Amino acid sequence: MKITFIGTSSGKATLNRNHSSLLFSSEKYNLLVDAGDVISRALFSNGINFNSINGILFTHLHPDHFSGLPALIVQMKMINRNKPLDVFIHDSLRNVVEEFLVRSYLLPERMGFEILYKTFRDNERSIISESFSFLARKNFHLSNLERFQNKYPSLSLYSASFLFEIGNKKVIYTSDIGSEKDLL
Repeated sequence: MKITFIGTSSGKATLNRNHSSLLFSSEKYNLLVDAGDVISRALFSNGINFNSINGILFTHLHPDHFSGLPALIVQMKMINRNKPLDVFIHDSLRNVVEEFLVRSYLLPERMGFEILYKTFRDNERSIISESFSFLARKNFHLSNLERFQNKYPSLSLYSASFLFEIGNKKVIYTSDIGSEKDLL
């Protein structure tokens, strides 16, 4: 298993660093974690073929982690991707992501490949492949937005840290955190 750091920057854009994202690469599966704006350019810069990505996992829906998804999918479409793309998303966010893509005019009937939404739940193991899995745990990153929950009742405030298990190795990815309690 190889881990490539696609971006290590915060939400503030810079010329020299891309937003937080990484790629887990194995012989059988390549998982991109987060896809903020300019993810397509960041992948190019790292010599990563868009069609080599089997799945994308989202930690939460802040733009620096999520807003590059439509542009990346357009790039995949333009290079004639034909294999399915897995999108791993917390079950409370699936409809938001699906609707976002449709409202970006990325209609399933016109894609040329299928997007398979694979939802996960908090503290439940999700299997990616035979020797690759993850456990998501809600973190406190978005807790400061809870005061808006009454005004926006459909708003999901799910943000996760992850424990990845790859063979006999374990990797913790915290994404953005709101407290030391988020460190699994």
